[in-house]
Amino acid sequence: MLCTTGQTLAACDGDSLLDRACMRLADTWTQGDNDLFIPFHAYHLRSKYSEEKIDSFRENNWGLGYGRSRYDNDDNWDSLYTMAFLDSHGKPQYLLGYTHEWIIGAPESLHAGLGYSAFLTARSDIYHYVPLPGILPVASINYNKFSINTAYIPGGEGNGNIVFFWSRIGF
Repeated sequence: MLCTTGQTLAACDGDSLLDRACMRLADTWTQGDNDLFIPFHAYHLRSKYSEEKIDSFRENNWGLGYGRSRYDNDDNWDSLYTMAFLDSHGKPQYLLGYTHEWIIGAPESLHAGLGYSAFLTARSDIYHYVPLPGILPVASINYNKFSINTAYIPGGEGNGNIVFFWSRIGF
């Protein structure tokens, strides 16, 4: 694989699974388009929280993010991104990650995606902003370079069980 400079990325030039993953990340960064991410809502499943707890949450969690994304040779979508937004308690939360979605439909028109996001996150209520890794299922509805995305955050009684929404605008 080649970077946009026409030179092979030396750190990723083997055939191992790790080398192929490295090239996918490098290609996404060097060949991808710029994206603006706008986190906007976190829906807490009502069956897993008391009404009092739901009332204490901030579910409109506006924020911003930046990423680079591209459609690969199979028309599947890859993204490297960073986002910051207000968590359910009104405190800043940070994400840095990679998403891969298998696409249903033509990328130039209305299409959908299903995949995963692997990331590092940092929150005030989890070890006071010590970065933690995670992986979540994601889905999207897309039209050209605009999308509405969602991820499900699993949990137990009184924690997790959140459907997180954000939009993406490519430019």
